Amino acid sequence: MPPAHSNWIAAAKLGLVSSTFSTIVSQLAAAQFGRDAAVDWMTVAAIPLRDGIIGSEPSWGAIISGIAFHQWADFSWALVFFGLFGRWTADLRPLTILALALPWAVFTSASEWFVLVPLFPFFQPIFTLQQPYWIGLLVHASSAVMYPLFVWLRFPFATAPQTSAVTFAKAWAIGGVAVVAALGSVAALGTLGHQLPWMGTDRAGDQHYMRHMTAHHRQGIALARLGAERARDPQLKALARLMVASQAGENRIFDAWWQNWFATAMPACSTQELAEMPGYLTDAQQAEARNAAPDQFDATFIRLMSLHHAGAVRMADAEWRGRGDTRLRIMAHAIRHEQQGEIALMHKVNGFDAVRAAVRNMLADNVNATDAGTR
Repeated sequence: MPPAHSNWIAAAKLGLVSSTFSTIVSQLAAAQFGRDAAVDWMTVAAIPLRDGIIGSEPSWGAIISGIAFHQWADFSWALVFFGLFGRWTADLRPLTILALALPWAVFTSASEWFVLVPLFPFFQPIFTLQQPYWIGLLVHASSAVMYPLFVWLRFPFATAPQTSAVTFAKAWAIGGVAVVAALGSVAALGTLGHQLPWMGTDRAGDQHYMRHMTAHHRQGIALARLGAERARDPQLKALARLMVASQAGENRIFDAWWQNWFATAMPACSTQELAEMPGYLTDAQQAEARNAAPDQFDATFIRLMSLHHAGAVRMADAEWRGRGDTRLRIMAHAIRHEQQGEIALMHKVNGFDAVRAAVRNMLADNVNATDAGTR
């Protein structure tokens, strides 16, 4: 048997591989779940770099910083699993490691979402209130699923013995490469306008939702741009920039899906549809925001954007509970969580209150509570 690396060195090698795999999978698969990967990376970057990194359009610096922080976190969890706990995990068989790795993904993603990010040590509620827990869980699972490679990576290059465990790990690595290739092909086809077809049982309902949410987002983007320019509170100004980025990214996804699924341009909403749309601001309300005095703008913006978001929550919740395409429903769940979270952030919710609000937002529509808080 050739000499193996120490558990810590092998864990570091595994951490580099698993975190890189997770980054690539997250980047390639994001659009399939209705996520704008660039916006998500920017939100992750705001954990260590705070609100100043947030822009109305994610910069390359924000994207790279978010990816680097994510990889550092995944790398650290691998060090804990195989380095700190190596006495118990280093000699496990690949399938046993896999069986433990998935619960480990639940534990690590929950630790970040519930404690490490919104509370100690980062005290940054944006991530938890902006992204529902299941997104982090999927990202951590994509990292943990590579943990069986440890039995191969614990040996120096080209010296691993030809045991059944090492053979399994090598085959598992090939499978990981195949997954990346498949996701890359789907992503590449998507950029060329060839996405998976619409799959649901309520075509008219999905079309209604996409048209209305797109129009609703357009008005939200216009109001958020005003907030990014005029807000006096630095946190509110940063949050307004994030609103612009996230809703613009979601509208790009809506437009790409519509053209691919229905092979036509998305029809605009009529004046009557806009007037009947929940949370859609009237001309008088929009003028109120534009003409608000400097010392009154922040309060006016918060009140009007909260009303606007509450309407989007109702629309997204109806889609989530409907019979449309699964991808659109998953995206609606994330939008519902995001918009309720942004209402909480505008009202300075943080700490334990932010965690409680995020859990409530993720599990229930909370429309009544949201409305009550914006009157």
